[in-house]
Amino acid sequence: MSIKFDRFASVLFLTVGVLFIIGSKHIANSSYGSVVGPDIFPLILGILLVLLSIRLFFETFIGQRQNEKKEKLQYKPFLIIFVATLLYILTLETIGYVITTFLFLFVCFQTMERTNVVKSIIISACFSGFVYVLFVEVLKGTLPGWPIWF
Repeated sequence: MSIKFDRFASVLFLTVGVLFIIGSKHIANSSYGSVVGPDIFPLILGILLVLLSIRLFFETFIGQRQNEKKEKLQYKPFLIIFVATLLYILTLETIGYVITTFLFLFVCFQTMERTNVVKSIIISACFSGFVYVLFVEVLKGTLPGWPIWF
């Protein structure tokens, strides 16, 4: 990518991150029956986005000194992950968190690197199961469970 584009993207993501943080302050602190409120996730995402955008901004100054090579844009992987994200959003409530997240991660891992299918399956299954157990059992939050037919 070009340094100019990276700088612009870092400022844009910094703005979005700050807006996430500000917006999360306007969400209720807790929901009925849940220790973790709906404001926590957007707040954490906003903070993470701000930190990563600051890092990207400073890396553009370091990258400016290095030789810049033109890279060919990869449209096919972008479109696959974009469609997978849309399907993830549309099927999360219907299919449930664990299955939908597993399928989404598996598709993304295989799109980025087509080697070692078994490794992708194991990582996707462990991550989706771990996050579900951590959020629902430990933090007493709520996530879409298993599908009705399961």
